[in-house]
Amino acid sequence: MLVRAFRVTDRLGNALLRVGAWAALAAVQQAAHLKNGLIGLLVAIAGVVVGAARLILGTARRTRRTAEQAYQITQTVAGRRDRMAQRAAAAELRPTIAEDPLRAQNRALSAFAVLLLLALLAAVIWQTTDNNTPSVPAGIAGAWPEASGNTPVPTAIFPTPIPTPTPVPDPLRVGGSVVFTLRTGGQTDLWALGVGETEPLRLTNHPADDRDPAWSPDGTRLAFTSRRDGNWELYVLELATGAISRLTFTPGFEGAPTWSPDGAFIAYEGYNDQTRNLDIYIISSDPEIATRDGAVQMTTSPAPDIEPAWSPQGRQIAYVTWRNGNQEIVVFDLDNPNADREQQALNLTRTADVNETHPTWSHDGTRIAYTARVNGVEGVYYKWVDRPDEPPTLIGRGRMPAWAPNDASVLYTLDIDRRTQLIAKSPDSFGAATDATSLPGRAEDPDWTDAPLPAGFVQSGGLPLSPDVPDPLYIEDERPQTTGLYGLALLNGVTAPLPRLSSRVNESFEAMRIAVLEQVRYDFLGTLEDAFWPQGRPPEPGEPRENWHYTGRAIAINRDLIYLPPPTPIEIVREDIEVNTYWRVYVRVAEEAQGGAFGEPLRDLPWDFTARSSGSPEDYERGGRLKDLPPAGYYVDLTQIAEDYGWERVPAQRTWQHNFGAIQFWVFRKTDNLSWRDAMLELYTPDELNAFLIAATNIPAPPPLPTASPTPEVRRTATPIPPDQQ
Repeated sequence: MLVRAFRVTDRLGNALLRVGAWAALAAVQQAAHLKNGLIGLLVAIAGVVVGAARLILGTARRTRRTAEQAYQITQTVAGRRDRMAQRAAAAELRPTIAEDPLRAQNRALSAFAVLLLLALLAAVIWQTTDNNTPSVPAGIAGAWPEASGNTPVPTAIFPTPIPTPTPVPDPLRVGGSVVFTLRTGGQTDLWALGVGETEPLRLTNHPADDRDPAWSPDGTRLAFTSRRDGNWELYVLELATGAISRLTFTPGFEGAPTWSPDGAFIAYEGYNDQTRNLDIYIISSDPEIATRDGAVQMTTSPAPDIEPAWSPQGRQIAYVTWRNGNQEIVVFDLDNPNADREQQALNLTRTADVNETHPTWSHDGTRIAYTARVNGVEGVYYKWVDRPDEPPTLIGRGRMPAWAPNDASVLYTLDIDRRTQLIAKSPDSFGAATDATSLPGRAEDPDWTDAPLPAGFVQSGGLPLSPDVPDPLYIEDERPQTTGLYGLALLNGVTAPLPRLSSRVNESFEAMRIAVLEQVRYDFLGTLEDAFWPQGRPPEPGEPRENWHYTGRAIAINRDLIYLPPPTPIEIVREDIEVNTYWRVYVRVAEEAQGGAFGEPLRDLPWDFTARSSGSPEDYERGGRLKDLPPAGYYVDLTQIAEDYGWERVPAQRTWQHNFGAIQFWVFRKTDNLSWRDAMLELYTPDELNAFLIAATNIPAPPPLPTASPTPEVRRTATPIPPDQQ
């Protein structure tokens, strides 16, 4: 029995040693967090040790007492008979085995060890929990605990500054309201959007176009341009009441207003028959004073000066000028007393190969954001006004910027297909862009104020569409034949080799033709160079083989109108968009309608195709050159009207600089998102289409281009021969 007691004592001692070693190790590892509970933990361990010693002594006493009792019993039964001794021994043996104290003590010791471990674990958890220390944010693993005031912080030989968390900028946090123009249904109106909202509200719904909105400094009024009374004039809208007052009364054109910081004056671009040019003017924002005193002309350059932006400091105006042969942004000082102060204006951009437009000042007056197209990609940039020699900073891809009221972000537009997104982005943070909203049409000219929209206007839900504007603009009367194919519809009154189009697009063409007639004042689309092509007609050199004229979904205006004496009926503006070259076609308003009531002046320099035959190798290699100045007079954007009715322009082919037929500015098509093959299968069976494609591969190759003349000769339709082909 004594051996058993010693074994129990030895095992218990080993357990206590292991528990003590584990507790010591845990205490060392958690020393930084157990500073306040170290004494309590030591007291607890001492209590455990004392209790364990008492248990060992008690166990030893009970074991010795049991051994003595067993010895006495053995001596008492020794003198009895063997049978009785065996029974007595058995009787003594059974109670001893049933009530063996060693097993009971082992069970008690195991339970005690478990309770001890649980108590130690609870003590560690309690001591490592500090309610006064902020917890580490979720997701930041391995963060070092902060040093307390009682713990000495080691001094580093090369101290490293600890980075502080920088919040991600919220471009829309400043709030306020945004105004912009939105073109839907062939009409442009003013719309407003509370920052943080997604549903824009219509501010104007006149059947005439409204555009160029600009917030007054206090955000209670809007200056804008409209032709609601005939020609383009300036107007002021009171946001609280919706009242609109007319500011200018001239027979010419006014547009692009910008407010002075005190709200007393408005600068704008103006054109009239006397100047025959676009210049910058200043007029009072009070309609009575403006009517009495009129406007003051600020620029007199023979090149167009457009898109003014008034500095928040009050004494400078930035604007776009063509005076150096391309669009550049200059800053005009109103305090300069010299007569040639226009020539002394600060040229902020000075880039001969890049056109900059739409300047807008930051509210602290230190930076100007603007739009520039670089390598075919339109982007928003800014420059420091006092550091014009520094390169510009790119903000993002888009156009027409507007600064937030606190200058923490810039709002701009990004066109995607026929929709526009409003994007807000921090000007000095790569990425971190917020898509404010996606608009259902082409949007332009955003402007941002910190003033909220009037509650009454918001509760009204905005103005409805004008009942005088057709909605939709046209309805295609599709007439499939019994075979399931579509036929060709005759274009009534149209002069063309084959004046027919697919019955799926002819109504949109007729509606577009009427819209052009109403704005140009003559039936410009009543004469076409081409419409439908039969299968037997091969394309001209430079034209694509899968030509949309075969589908009955393309028209071609008279390309040779560009060779007529000035003023030419059309002007073509080159637009390089990414890797493609596109053309924007402007149609000159009829001479009897050149008073300003129809069309508007050109702000861009047209492309001069006749320069290809001028003898200049540079002009021939690049397929022409820019004209020196925009032509005088009023023009209508045919490309914009065509887009309103679903007709899109065609990009030039890769060889357009040397092959006139590849220029393609004269072609418009309506694909309705169909592939060329699917569009052909609306008119032909698969067998007929395959026969056409096989026959097309057997067409003889065109003769090689002549080398004697700088301009290659191309085969044309029966139209006037341009000068470079005579």
